[in-house]
Order: sequence, then C-alpha cells, then structure tokens
Amino acid sequence: MSYQVDSNGYYGTFGGAYVPEMLFPNVEELRQQYMDIIFEETFQEEFHQLLRDYVGRPTPLFFAQRLSDKYNTSIYLKREDLCHTGAHKINNTIGQIILAKRLNKKRIIAETGAGQHGVATATACALMGLECIVYMGEVDMARQKLNVERMRMMGAEVRPAKTGSRTLKDATNEALRDWINNPVDTHYIIGSVVGPHPYPDLVAKLQSVISEEIQMQLMEKVGSPDPDYVIACVGGGSNAAGAFYHYLDNPNVQLIAVEAAGKGVHSGYSAATTYLGKPGVLHGSKTLLMQTDDGQVVEPHSISAGLDYPGIGPMHAHLFDSGRGKFYSVTDEEAFKAAFMISRTEGIIPALETAHAFAVLDNIRFEPTDIVVINVSGRGDKDLQTYIQFKDEYIKD
Repeated sequence: MSYQVDSNGYYGTFGGAYVPEMLFPNVEELRQQYMDIIFEETFQEEFHQLLRDYVGRPTPLFFAQRLSDKYNTSIYLKREDLCHTGAHKINNTIGQIILAKRLNKKRIIAETGAGQHGVATATACALMGLECIVYMGEVDMARQKLNVERMRMMGAEVRPAKTGSRTLKDATNEALRDWINNPVDTHYIIGSVVGPHPYPDLVAKLQSVISEEIQMQLMEKVGSPDPDYVIACVGGGSNAAGAFYHYLDNPNVQLIAVEAAGKGVHSGYSAATTYLGKPGVLHGSKTLLMQTDDGQVVEPHSISAGLDYPGIGPMHAHLFDSGRGKFYSVTDEEAFKAAFMISRTEGIIPALETAHAFAVLDNIRFEPTDIVVINVSGRGDKDLQTYIQFKDEYIKD
C-alpha cells in the first residue's frame, strides 16, 4: 500500500478536490503547475537558500538527556521551534510565496488558528513585498493576541472570523470566500495539509525538509537514518506530515500522531477527530471530520488554538484508516502538565500544540534501545498567557 498521494489527489479513499464551480479555476491552475514549478532547479535553489539563510535551517536534532533518563530510552527533539518566527510554519510559507510569485500573484491570503501560520505568512509577504490578509477567528485573536500584533507589525491585515465557533474552521471558511471573490491576482497559502488537492501534497512536500534533515542527522548521531518512533501533534497535520514524510513507506518506523482530546474525548468539548469523526467533506477534501448524523460540522475544542479543528488532513486520515499511523488523544490537562514537565526537564517551553506530543510519552512503553524523535513544532511564547491563566488549576508546585 502506498501512503503517497495518487494522480487524482487521493490518499487511499481520502483527498480529492471538492470545490464550488467558482473556485475550480483557482485550484486547477495550481494543480496543473505546482509540481513543475517546485521541482525546477531555480525554485529549489531559491527555496533552500532562504531556508538556510533566513529561516535558519537545518534545525538541530537535540538529544534530550534528562527526558531520555526519565523514560529509559533515547529521545531526540527536532527543534522546529528554533525556526525564524518560532514554528515549522515558515517552511511552507517561504515555499508557497516563491510559488505565488511565479504564478504572478500580487495578493496573499491565509487562515490561522494559533497564529503561527499567520505570522509566517506575514513574514514571507513582508520579505517579498506582497499584500497580506490573514483571517483569524475572534476567539483565537483573543487568546493569541501577541501573534495578532506580530502580524500587524509586519504589515498584514488581520480580519476576524465572527461566525460559528470563531476559531480555525471559521477562519478557513472566510479565506475560501475571499479566494472565490478574488480569483485572478490572489494566492491562498493554506497552512496545513488540508483543503482541496493539490494543497495537502504541496504543503507536505514543502514541510518534508523536516524528515529529510532527521534522516541525515540521525545517520550522523547514531549511524542509521531511521528512528523507531516519530511523534508529532496533529491538528490539520502539517508538522506531522513533514516529520513523517520520508518514513511513510518504511514500516520499521512507527508513526505516532497525537490529537487534542480537549476536556475529554466524550465530553462534548474535544478535537479528537479519529475517535469522533467519520468520512465527509471539509474545506475541499474528503477526510475524517467530526459531524452530526445529518452532516453538520461539530464544533471542536482544545486549549491549543492550533489543534482546535474538526478534521484532519487526508494523508493522516489514510494513515489512521490503514493502520500505518497510530493515533492518540491527549486532554488539555495532560498537555498542560507535559508542557511544564518539558520546561523543567529540558529548559524548553513548548507551544501548547507540541505539548500534546510530549504528553503521549506516558502512554507508550519504550525499550531502552529505542530511538524516539519528537517534532517540537513550535515554541511556547505565544501561549504564555494561557499557561499563566491555567497554571493554578493544573499545576501544583
């Protein structure tokens, strides 16, 4: 079984492009040209030069000694939090901004939940001198105010999504409406491996620099490119797609994806898509999503704005459905406690999204000889207000 996208944009039975007629020309233009453009020698040269000199790649693969001692195994941290702007999102936006310019687009739109993709998009637009509009749910704007101000400082316009749950799903809806109304001069930089084909594949390919580097760094450190486990949090799933990419067809590497259980999988306040979801169409692709019996999207909940999404990307839906990936869910409280544990064990304050990945360590029995890689998708500066707000509730010093 292949875990790569097929020629029709599907991962197994998930994927495709389910778009309204007015949006079809935009998506089709991108589909016809993206592969030729991103594999051009000049594109690759510019992309990797900016990743090196501007983003700060390669990011370190850090052996976490104290964490390894705690779990009696060898744990390495892929430090995407050390990228410029503080998360993996910049890998994708730098690639897509180069692509947009080659498609002669002058105006960039994006959606964001935690704000990291919005910041990364605003950063790339400022670098390239392009107009930038970022859609963000009102709820997320309040809990990620620092990132809102970062976007504005770089010249982006941040437009609030005021409908529905006023989080990532609703921001995506608003961005899609904008794209329909501005088809000629606008490129939509989707921030995750979601949306209509070719976006899931495009974003995964741009983020695959993460697993490419892991292979080279592990070879140098342990004499083999392959770990026993790769662990990453999953909302839509771009950081996980990047960390998993070069291991998708390698059955010797276990792929561990960690979703947000919110207040509990069955509490009514959750974002555990693989536990609660069923096949349906969301934002242009067939995937797993949380929905009612009559197909209405169920509002998700997570303390983490970046995991507060009712679906997952079609690649991850296929990994779950096929059994290739193992999916866990972690509650708000478990993620919060893991964040403080990592901060005090390794001196790294993780994003709340990443904290979910660390929390799963308590649920897996590792062998002393195992090599475990955790993708540290982002740093926790943006979440400090949330950490302060809930510290007394979850942490007993």
